Amino acid sequence: MYETPYHSRDLSQYGFLVTGGAGFIGSHIVQYLLKYGAKKVRVLDNFSTGSFDNISDYMNNPVFEFIEGDIRDLDTCHKAVNGIDFISHQAALGSVPRSIIDPITSNEVNINGFLNMLVAARDIKVKRFVYAASSSTYGDHPGLPKVEDKIGNPLSPYAVTKFVNELYASVFSKTYNFHTIGLRYFNVFGPRQNLRGPYAAVIPLFIEAALKKEAPIINGDGETSRDFTFVENAVQANIKAMLLEHLDGHEVINIAFGGCTTLNQLWAKLCQITDTNIAPVYKSERIGDVKHSLADISKASSLIKYVPQYSIDSGLETSYKWYRNEIFSKL
Repeated sequence: MYETPYHSRDLSQYGFLVTGGAGFIGSHIVQYLLKYGAKKVRVLDNFSTGSFDNISDYMNNPVFEFIEGDIRDLDTCHKAVNGIDFISHQAALGSVPRSIIDPITSNEVNINGFLNMLVAARDIKVKRFVYAASSSTYGDHPGLPKVEDKIGNPLSPYAVTKFVNELYASVFSKTYNFHTIGLRYFNVFGPRQNLRGPYAAVIPLFIEAALKKEAPIINGDGETSRDFTFVENAVQANIKAMLLEHLDGHEVINIAFGGCTTLNQLWAKLCQITDTNIAPVYKSERIGDVKHSLADISKASSLIKYVPQYSIDSGLETSYKWYRNEIFSKL
């Protein structure tokens, strides 16, 4: 992975902060920045959902710094941004089901923590603040593909928090001349995505089922569709958005592949990759889930020159090999 650079600037001139850098997407951004010679790469994480294993290989790297701390503490955020040029804000509590069970904590982390990071970044006048937005913001809007300026009503507390992030970023842009970019991720997947715990994403769970020759559980009839997006595509978007030379105002862009895959099709693809032929077990649909999701990525292409390199098929192949070699070979 990351054989092709997504930047033209000399990264050795800049310091980067990745909040949530011990998490799934964040640790991949860290990997890219270190590989291509960033001057400083600092991670802020409290390990609530991230893992030390994701960053352990970097602890002896002289340009890598780690702060164990919580974005809900403003002093910690100010400490984390000191001497930083670019911020990729990935720290958040994801998962629709988690937010339905515990909306208060999701609100505290995703809204209060986000506001703390905005304030800290504004105060030191960082060159660019890029943050993880979410396709959940489209809510009940029926239109496909999803276009940035057409959203509906949120369907979960998590979706509310991510929409509020966009509102705060927009207000900061207008009030403080502090311009930011929100990346509306569409179902990002890939190596290091957690397959343990109650809120594991569908692809690692499907890969686990295929490797164990077990039937996967599908919520609903399997015709729910998603624009599954391989993690390197998300990393490309973060790098290009952070290093964008000129930005006038707050922008939100879809980050996806631009394709549509049902859960039934997803399982069929994995069956083909793993030479498996097992029928899924179907259960009731989850509360708060959007039925269909497909992104229009033309704005990302225009604004930051985003060109996704991995399709669902190539991403599944890479992910399957990683889980097989790094997780299940050790069991």
